Amino acid sequence: MGVMSTVSSGQHTRPMCYLLLLMILQLGLHTAEGVWPLPQTLISSTERFHLSPQAFYFGYGRQSAAQQGCSVLDAAFMRYFALIFPDYTSGRWNLFSDKNEKDGTLPFSVDKQFTVEVSVDHNDCDGYPNESSSERYNLSVFSGRASLKAVTVWGALRGLETFSQLVYQDDFGSYFVNKTDIEDFPRFQFRGILLDTSRHYLPVQAILKTLDAMAYSKFNVFHWHIVDDPSFPYQSRTFPDLSSKGAFHPMTHIYTQSDVRRVISHARMRGIRVLPEFDSPGHTKSWGKGQPDLLTPCYKGGIPSGTFGPINPALPSTYHFMATLFKEVSVVFPDSYIHLGGDEVDFSCWKSNPYVRAFMQKMGFGSDFTKLEAFYMENIVNITSALNKTSIVWQDVFDYHERRSSLSVVEVWREGCYLCEVRRVAKAGLRVILASPWYLDLAGPTHNWARYYTVWPLAFKGTEEQKKLVIGGEVCMWGEYVDATNLTPRLWPRASAAAERLWSDEKQTSNVDMAFPRLQDFRCKLVRRGIQAEPLYVGHCKQEYQGI
Repeated sequence: MGVMSTVSSGQHTRPMCYLLLLMILQLGLHTAEGVWPLPQTLISSTERFHLSPQAFYFGYGRQSAAQQGCSVLDAAFMRYFALIFPDYTSGRWNLFSDKNEKDGTLPFSVDKQFTVEVSVDHNDCDGYPNESSSERYNLSVFSGRASLKAVTVWGALRGLETFSQLVYQDDFGSYFVNKTDIEDFPRFQFRGILLDTSRHYLPVQAILKTLDAMAYSKFNVFHWHIVDDPSFPYQSRTFPDLSSKGAFHPMTHIYTQSDVRRVISHARMRGIRVLPEFDSPGHTKSWGKGQPDLLTPCYKGGIPSGTFGPINPALPSTYHFMATLFKEVSVVFPDSYIHLGGDEVDFSCWKSNPYVRAFMQKMGFGSDFTKLEAFYMENIVNITSALNKTSIVWQDVFDYHERRSSLSVVEVWREGCYLCEVRRVAKAGLRVILASPWYLDLAGPTHNWARYYTVWPLAFKGTEEQKKLVIGGEVCMWGEYVDATNLTPRLWPRASAAAERLWSDEKQTSNVDMAFPRLQDFRCKLVRRGIQAEPLYVGHCKQEYQGI
């Protein structure tokens, strides 16, 4: 308070303002304001508690449905112990239980004990997160203890991430956490990141590292655009030629069944769903290399030109192949959603093929090729519906589909008035995922994170019921110019800007200037955790990136 009283004195005003600002900044780093994405409600105090790794425990509440042996939480305790105490390398995480108290097996420590007690209402330790999983949690931090309560283990994971961000170190390396109360839940249920592994192959380790970073920003869906025109890296058990002939290399540039299981398991342990996309009928050139008669032969001057276009929608064998492939995919990928693509179909090859044109006349489509594509997509939707999968399609399918009742979820990706399209889809009673404003691969200033932050997904004219149909959004990282060398810095921390928009209350997070210091602090947390997140502007991190 003494500083406050001297600020107004003549020639000393500016130096004292700087001193006050410096004190505020130093204090600001030592509060819970650095949590990203911002919780729905957060009350923090300047009262702080010292943490010692030798006297720090995770434990399960007595009333918790999950107890020791819960694979998801036991593994999370190990991960977060290392994230909370990055300098502590001489020990392991400690699990506190009633048994410790009774038999006196607590490790000796002169430091005051601190326990994070986790309680969940449902024991979903062996399951997978799904579209209706609750991620709500309450976190209270007080002397000697933190209480984390959640409906599901997935909510508990989000709470553990928040707690890890509350812990900070002073200039002498001591760990502290402030007295804090948080009630938190996501604004949108679907918060995704798309990676394209066809245009450039991404090694499994690069995908796993991305999943780690996703968990730090509370993303919960990995949209795996696994195949496309350039390559088919997914190794199918049923159709092994698809990858042996369609991948960039049949041995080194593929995802084996074991690789896919590893990705799904890694994601599950972080509360992340894996949504596979097998885009058709366009974007399928690589498919044709390993599956004869699947693609449409293109004609020139009345004879085959030797080139091929989209999948041939006129052959019964096409649907038999797709049904068999999706039957395998539905077993390999446990999520109830599957992305069917359906975008950017070039009709010129279909138009050139006399057999396709004859099929259209037979079906009464005339010369309207959008009806032919709608016919194909409806068949694919029916195939996946029979496998108890909910299909997602790109907005193109919605735009030309007359029988929209067969559609479930539409992903809006085109530029322009994307909220106009969101409104049209919601007005039709379909669920919407918004991707248009979050194409991080597009040319432009890579440092301009604010453009991804100042997005208002529900700023369209519609009823409350229609707005509830917007289930979330997605950051897309297409692979034309992205591989493992630049994936991480191109994604982070710009993707984190979208993460806060999708998780946090819009009114509390509408100011870019207020968000900047928190994002800058969070970016430094990512760097310390080994994520090569780009700098936001001039400055430094207390612990700079050490991986170079």
